Amino acid sequence: MITVRAAAKVNLHLGVGAPREDGFHPLETVYQAVGLCDDVVAYAADGWDLQVRGSDWVDLDAVPLDRRNLVARAAEVLAAHHGLRRTGHVEVVKSIPVAGGLAGGSADAAAALVALDRLWDVQTPDEDLLALAAELGSDVPFALLGGTALGTGRGELVEPVADDGSWWWVLVPSREGGLSTPAVYRRFDELRPDAPATPPSAQALLTAVATGEPLALARALHNDLQEAALDLRPDLAALLARGEAEGALRGIVSGSGPTCAFLCSTADEARAVAGALQGRDADDGADDPVTVLVATAPVAGAHVVV
Repeated sequence: MITVRAAAKVNLHLGVGAPREDGFHPLETVYQAVGLCDDVVAYAADGWDLQVRGSDWVDLDAVPLDRRNLVARAAEVLAAHHGLRRTGHVEVVKSIPVAGGLAGGSADAAAALVALDRLWDVQTPDEDLLALAAELGSDVPFALLGGTALGTGRGELVEPVADDGSWWWVLVPSREGGLSTPAVYRRFDELRPDAPATPPSAQALLTAVATGEPLALARALHNDLQEAALDLRPDLAALLARGEAEGALRGIVSGSGPTCAFLCSTADEARAVAGALQGRDADDGADDPVTVLVATAPVAGAHVVV
């Protein structure tokens, strides 16, 4: 049995350019891995089997078990790379919300690549794992790397960023369901028909990371997809305002949404903001209370834990 853990991500900077000829949008983004993780557990088996279980805030019914699941596709591409037959009993234990803008599927794919590489004892070089990860999706190479990193191309070209800061986030997944990333990009194109071919630079954000100061980072956070996400889900604007009113330094939509991420100055401040958001939700008489999660960053990329 091999257990590999991989983390959710928040985009500290997400600059988006006009679509390229291949239909992908050029990105300049700064990823940060946060301490909300999924585990992929792989067992030796003669055939192939994939199962999913997880936390009560995760919509497990929204997770496919066929090759639409990036874990299954990760197994396919790794097996093909080594000329092997795909085998294994794999369980995905999810804490990262589905379609939440936190790259949970990408984290699972990265964890699967590492887990099956160990299970099959194929010793894939790191550069080959990163290339296979890029085939699977734009966020998968970062999920392998973790920490804080600059992403270019469509996000799949990643390089580590020195980050000695200790950052605290409050993450609030949507209880109204996920947002389709393609739908958010389509809305971006409709709202920003004059978007430049070159995405906005992440230099201001990188400078803020280097300071290690939460307030500096809060001021530099940037997400070009936020306008589109809020247009599709206007309720998120009220949530962002509420989190900032309760003491967060800054609230942003995570990636393509709908999860909202609130940067706080310290662990105690993060816990206070989380408690206030949960308490206010209870005071409002919500039948389906909001899930509020506290996470530190940066954390490691996909790594073996057992």
